[in-house]
Amino acid sequence: MSAEKFPRQIVGAAIVDSLVQPTRLLAARRTAPEQFAGMWEFPGGKVEAGESDIEALHRELLEELGVTIDLGTEIVGPVPGGWPLNERAVMRVWLAEVATGEPRPLEDHDLLYWVPLAGSAELADLAWIPADRPIVSALLTQVAAPI
Repeated sequence: MSAEKFPRQIVGAAIVDSLVQPTRLLAARRTAPEQFAGMWEFPGGKVEAGESDIEALHRELLEELGVTIDLGTEIVGPVPGGWPLNERAVMRVWLAEVATGEPRPLEDHDLLYWVPLAGSAELADLAWIPADRPIVSALLTQVAAPI
């Protein structure tokens, strides 16, 4: 019998071009499951038994995109465990910058796209997975430059 805990912990990264002065976000387009195919998301995945959330994030980004990352601050969600994805899963999301490798869609995605964070409606206009949309808004608030 499985001892899987609920809600299931998912981890994701808001990969930006620079942790110091971010201007672009790497969005990843899903290939599956069917209801999310063609929609955009923050890359990442499930935390496996015996892994910390941070270890899982590093593993997932290496598997999905072929990169290692430098981790920035967490985009803190509204519930324990981060951002609600559905009734069974929550996701923690961190800002991150590519440390080594060139991001490639190796697993779960068919396209990666660097989207401007400011001065364009492109980010808002992408067909984000609905649960990721509030995280996009929080990300924009968190990285907004002082006026």
